[in-house]
Amino acid sequence: MFEAAMIVPGLFGLLLLVAVIVIFLYNRLIVLRNRVDNAWAQIDVQLKRRYDLIPNLIETVKGYAAHEKSTLEEVVQARQAAMGASTVKDHGQAENMLTSTLKSLFAIAEAYPDLKANQNFMMLQEELSGTESKIAYARQFYNDSVMNYNTGIQTFPANLIAGMFNFLARDSFEIEEASKVAPTVKF
Repeated sequence: MFEAAMIVPGLFGLLLLVAVIVIFLYNRLIVLRNRVDNAWAQIDVQLKRRYDLIPNLIETVKGYAAHEKSTLEEVVQARQAAMGASTVKDHGQAENMLTSTLKSLFAIAEAYPDLKANQNFMMLQEELSGTESKIAYARQFYNDSVMNYNTGIQTFPANLIAGMFNFLARDSFEIEEASKVAPTVKF
């Protein structure tokens, strides 16, 4: 009888310890997942700002370079594809295309001195450049958050909790090598 009286409190204490560990790990994973979601929301805000600036930029360029219609249409199509992307991977591909077409648009502006001197164009180009910097920072923060989250769900013993509660790995927001190369524009 004495042994049973000692085993029950010990077993209860062990179960309580396991429950506390499970709760701690689960809450830690929730915090990491929420941090990833918040980081993506910050990227989304900057991407929407970028998408809003592009039509104004295109209208400004149209007035000076009307015969560059194909480049302007490519920018519009790339913007629409980026706005319609649903996954992080799709966003990455669409943003790479949009960045490439915007580089072509700015290359066209180099050929038109009056356009380069236009105050509206310069202001829009500066705003877009600032937004690009904010996107880069937000992307870095998002990718760091994804790395921490993915590490959290893959390390022991949190991986047991992650598996039980269906915590899934997240994708990083990557830039492809192709968009790191400046586009060639021929006139």
